[in-house]
Amino acid sequence: MLRSLSIRDFVIVDTLDLDFTAGFTVFTGETGAGKSILIDALALVLGERADAGVVREGAARASVSATFSTHPALDAWLNEQALAEDDGNVLLRRVVDANGRSKAFINGNAATLAQLREVGDQLVDIHGQHAHQLLLRPDAQRLLLDAHAGLTAQAAAVAEAWRTWRACVRQREAVEQQSREMQLERERLEWQVGELDKLAPQAGEWEAIQGEHKRLSHAANLLEGGRAALDALSEADGAVLSALNAMAHRLRQLAEVDPALADVVTALEAAEVQAEEAAHSLTRYVDRLELDPERLQVVEERMQALHTAARKFRVPPEQLPEELLARRQQLDDLQAAQDLNKITAREAAARAAYLTIARHLSDSRREAAERLSAAVTEAMQGLSMAGGSFTVALHPLEEGASHGLEQVEFLVAGHAGVSARPLAKVASGGELARISLAISVITSEAAPTPTLIFDEVDTGIGGAVAEVVGRRLQELGRARQVLCVTHLPQVAAQAGTHLLVSKETVGDGGEAVTRSQIRVLDAAGRVVETARMLGGATVTATTLQHAEEMLAQGARGVPAAARA
Repeated sequence: MLRSLSIRDFVIVDTLDLDFTAGFTVFTGETGAGKSILIDALALVLGERADAGVVREGAARASVSATFSTHPALDAWLNEQALAEDDGNVLLRRVVDANGRSKAFINGNAATLAQLREVGDQLVDIHGQHAHQLLLRPDAQRLLLDAHAGLTAQAAAVAEAWRTWRACVRQREAVEQQSREMQLERERLEWQVGELDKLAPQAGEWEAIQGEHKRLSHAANLLEGGRAALDALSEADGAVLSALNAMAHRLRQLAEVDPALADVVTALEAAEVQAEEAAHSLTRYVDRLELDPERLQVVEERMQALHTAARKFRVPPEQLPEELLARRQQLDDLQAAQDLNKITAREAAARAAYLTIARHLSDSRREAAERLSAAVTEAMQGLSMAGGSFTVALHPLEEGASHGLEQVEFLVAGHAGVSARPLAKVASGGELARISLAISVITSEAAPTPTLIFDEVDTGIGGAVAEVVGRRLQELGRARQVLCVTHLPQVAAQAGTHLLVSKETVGDGGEAVTRSQIRVLDAAGRVVETARMLGGATVTATTLQHAEEMLAQGARGVPAAARA
């Protein structure tokens, strides 16, 4: 539950620190005093979007902090995100600069707005003052039913299955509409792959064949040069090897006379060895090398074929193998995409999968609709709508939709003897407000969130009906923390804690500024405020007496531990 709220420089609030208790708490005050600003501040710290307009005029930034007690599911999430503390509480903080930039923190750690919203969804459920207007929309009615019945995840799975099925439908329709173009493209690719298959280019072939061509085309020069070098080295008169041998022999004799020539002899002997190895290598090279004009012609023809194909496909010759693989893959993909039988079978399987989970969702919705219809109908009997009824109708959709196989519609009969009509066509604004409030309270009872906030959802009702509403909120407050902004004394009298919101103007003339303040009312203060709500600006002895009686009656339903 919400334990404390701290606000700094938010709209017309400069400094505010509030502690909260369990049970049913109301906020009251004159119109424009800033009651709903508190709800807006809470919404901000729970992850709502922010802009520079929330920063109090003249301030550099607005700051809102809220401390909540946690529960096991939230503790597990905080541990998973490495955001947990050991005191059983979670501190949420939001700061908005005057330029509109905002920062979010969870237990002092920087957090994203998505994380803040995820925490907020597990802590607080806010029913805004325009909830009854939202309920006029069919999609809002469906979402409320699903949320009340815990079917949100199931509905999301149905939506995902629907998208998969519709993607298959679009693919089939595209194949049917583009069959001629796809056939031409397939024929083009088949011809290209056939051409490259006949050529059969191999990885590394272009580099290898270039080297072979260079060697074959210069074979005569290579053979002539190799033989000339071999003659000069070892076979002709006065060859290098003979000269080296004679020179080395002569110097060895001289080295016996003067050992200083030993190093020269060693160097010449090494030169002899290297020259002999060179002669052997040249011999082997010349013996293997031969003129082969036929092979040269074959290589030149292969090079020309590869070069022509490369020019045709507009790629370098060395990339022809990769081009063949790419064209084959394109052809395979096109053939798979154009296989209408496979596409149709895939579409049928996707449709069957969608229908399976959508029917499960429909069964769950029918059960939830019956329960919600009965609960709201029962609540209407105490809201001056005796004999009235509420029905959650499920209208089948022939082909289904992303949200399932039915359209959800709320139908209402205001009293006995009249036909149920769509909620959007209920004539009386008061009836609409009462029904909306009944739905809000009933769906909140089933929600897992520990703190419920009602922001002027009792607009449009009064008298005995308002008292019934107050009792329902009081009953709800026995199991949850309930915060309610109200203008009805009958509702305020049922609360365990009463907070008065007021505003004051500080300064004179152009320097005057308006500030919003909140204080917890004691017993005497509650009497005065309730009397004001009953009788307006002029509080009389009669309205004070009436207020005392109303508070005494309300206190009989409030547990002592929950009273302020």
